[in-house]
Amino acid sequence: MPRPDGRNPDQLRPLSFERRYTRNAPGSVLVRAGRTTVLCTCSVEPKVPDFLVGRGKGWLTAEYGMLPGSTHTRKPRDKGGKVDGRAVEIQRLIGRSLRAVANLDRLGERTLWVDCDVLEADGGTRTAGINGAFVAVVDALTAVGVAGVLADSVAAVSVGVVAGEVRLDLEYVEDRDAEVDANLVMTGAGAFVEAQASGEEATFTRSQLDALLAVGEAGIRQITATQKAALGAAWPIT
Repeated sequence: MPRPDGRNPDQLRPLSFERRYTRNAPGSVLVRAGRTTVLCTCSVEPKVPDFLVGRGKGWLTAEYGMLPGSTHTRKPRDKGGKVDGRAVEIQRLIGRSLRAVANLDRLGERTLWVDCDVLEADGGTRTAGINGAFVAVVDALTAVGVAGVLADSVAAVSVGVVAGEVRLDLEYVEDRDAEVDANLVMTGAGAFVEAQASGEEATFTRSQLDALLAVGEAGIRQITATQKAALGAAWPIT
């Protein structure tokens, strides 16, 4: 069965990073992966949570949300103390992914606030958020003149088994119909930060898992190269 957009099974959607998309946050990136569009900003606050006060160490945390018009049917705004469990899971993943490559001892007592707001959702919003957030963090650190915080880059991609075929970077209809769905997060050096894989009313074999990891790793290398090209001279990894 061909893919909805005609891509090869191991082909990424068109990916772009538009830096300095807004002016107020020191790091601001609009990331597009196919039709999925996420605004990632990074703000710097000159204080840390109470558990870090006096330790000379910084912190990084993330928040994630989907705007009402980002999906086919209107998504209600969070209000009245109602917690969206999916959003909490995703923002924790984004925060963990970025902290995995950050040396927070070099940040001083500052907090990096990363916000990922989905403008249009067509699958892969969490992975797009991680990819754009890394670029936004780099720009924010450059803007405030703090160097040496990032020890490596980080990027993420979705993979899955759809109609028995291993596919990279699933769009919504593929994610919806996938027998197996996985999200991978890796550093530029090739270490895994997170690997989430699950069968959707199905099981998968070790050989399928190995194929998912191989296709995902190759895709992440391409995403890292696109991040590096977008940042140019600002690329922080030597």
